Amino acid sequence: MKALTLSLSFFLSIALQAADKPAHSAVTPEPRDGDWWIKRHASFNQRVAKGNVDLIFIGDSITHSWESGGKNVWAKHYAKRNAVNLGISGDRTQHVLWRLDNGNIKNISPKVAVIMIGTNNSGEGRSTAEEMIDGVTAVVDKLRAKLPKTKVLLLDIFPRGQRINAQRGKILQVNQVLSRLDARPHVTFLRIGQNFLSPDGSIAKEIMPDFLHLTPKGYAIWAKSIEPTLARLMGE
Repeated sequence: MKALTLSLSFFLSIALQAADKPAHSAVTPEPRDGDWWIKRHASFNQRVAKGNVDLIFIGDSITHSWESGGKNVWAKHYAKRNAVNLGISGDRTQHVLWRLDNGNIKNISPKVAVIMIGTNNSGEGRSTAEEMIDGVTAVVDKLRAKLPKTKVLLLDIFPRGQRINAQRGKILQVNQVLSRLDARPHVTFLRIGQNFLSPDGSIAKEIMPDFLHLTPKGYAIWAKSIEPTLARLMGE
């Protein structure tokens, strides 16, 4: 009874907070211009229409690049799990929201959805920290509404920049609040960003050559970091 009361209180507080906030770009579904983006989005719709989808990864270029820098790690860990990569380079939360409304998860019911989105909202002149939180939460909410049987593995937004900087600080603040979504019964929040850092807080080029995107070694770290939790959520 206590757990139920706490859960209801949590959802009520979230609902009241959302009602008090005006709409903004991070929570307003929006497609992007460019034939390449539309074609990739359409390719997702074509793939999920074939069915046999037990695991989905949702995100931006860092997720997109499971198909390049991370392809060998993907083949080892996820291909056998009927995984589908729904990452598009450059996407922000609003673009993911639009894709979820327009076919990317139509008529599927994967066991788990891995989400890592928001870094492209963090740039100067884009979303505030609060708006980023709203945007990521909106993605989680939409998945819950459209895929009620799917468990969500929400990852922290990864650190970026060679050394500690203001943008990293903003991302850390966002992650602190996003971690509260773990209170929801269908969401598991997992912090793995620290696993890409050196002891002094810097990021090595052998892990992120541009201090944002991952090398094959970086993808191996990602896979190792989530494997125990992912296996449990998949029911393996």
